Formats: sequence, C-alpha cells, structure tokens
Amino acid sequence: MSPRLHALLDRFGATGSLLCALHCALLPVVIALLPTVGVASLLGERFELAFVAFASAVGLYSVVSGYRRHRLWQALALMLPGLLILWGGVLNPMLHQAPWLHAVVMTVGGTLVGLAHLANLRLSAAHVHGPACRR
Repeated sequence: MSPRLHALLDRFGATGSLLCALHCALLPVVIALLPTVGVASLLGERFELAFVAFASAVGLYSVVSGYRRHRLWQALALMLPGLLILWGGVLNPMLHQAPWLHAVVMTVGGTLVGLAHLANLRLSAAHVHGPACRR
C-alpha cells in the first residue's frame, strides 16, 4: 500500500474511532431525548455491532500494515486493548442493562482505537526507509 493511501486510511480510522467514542459518550443522552422521534433504534445494538466490526477491520488492517513498515509496537499496544474493550462492551449483555457503564466502556475503547490510529500515523510518518530499514 502506498504511504499516502496508508495515511489516508489512518486518518479515516482515527476520525471514525473518535466519532465512535463521542457517539458512545453521548448515546445515553440521545436515547433519553429522542424516543418520541423514533430514531433511537438507529443508534441501537445492531448499529453498534456493525460499527465495531467495521472499526476492527479498518483498525487491524491499518495498524498491522503500519507495524510491518515501522516495526514499532506502540500503535498495536493501543489498538488491541481498545478493540477488546469495544467487543466486550458490544457483546456483554449486562452492560446494556447499565447504560452509563456501557457508555463509559465504549468511550474508553473507541478512544483507544482512535489514539492507536493517530499513533500509527505518527510512527509511519516518522519512519524513513534507509539502510537500517527492515522493510
């Protein structure tokens, strides 16, 4: 993948993940305010599951390909726990019974994934192909 396309993918992933974290932080408020409008179902569990699956695919592809280029583990160290937290938040039915706890868990996971994308972008930009480069 070209460095330019990789940077675009990381920016896209970081933006999406941070928007996800914002969505998770505001979801309890939105659910409380919008049931009469009928759009609360759009922000429900299926949307969350689809978004986490998409974020996982984009995040893992981007960070793993970045790791293969720069061989630094910091982005992976943020991405993997972030995805585990997100999947735990989506798949744990007990968290859906406690909306504020669910929001906190999903916000933390989304923030870690977003920070992983930003770290990967920074590590990839700082990497210089040269004689010491392993790739």
